[in-house]
Amino acid sequence: MSQVVALVKMPAAPGKGKELAEAMNFALENVKSENGTRYYIIHADKANEDVLWMYELYETQADMDAHMSSDWFKQLGPMIGGLFGGAPEFHMLTPLGGKGF
Repeated sequence: MSQVVALVKMPAAPGKGKELAEAMNFALENVKSENGTRYYIIHADKANEDVLWMYELYETQADMDAHMSSDWFKQLGPMIGGLFGGAPEFHMLTPLGGKGF
């Protein structure tokens, strides 16, 4: 199977970008124990402090599915749901190659 990438735009409610980023530390700690999660990186948007971006790379689709159905992931939604200013935008990608890959 091929690797799977999710590029996720996470719009925070006005003035809540930093709070959303801090709340995402819960996710960053939990993915450390996921074998199939290769990269799980949160980024701040330089043009808009209330927009975060997630770069996620999984070894397989099954690994991404396991990530999204984990107990900790189910806890994350209620923790961050009130901090969003709109629905997250998921862009699913297939990596082809590049430096560091």
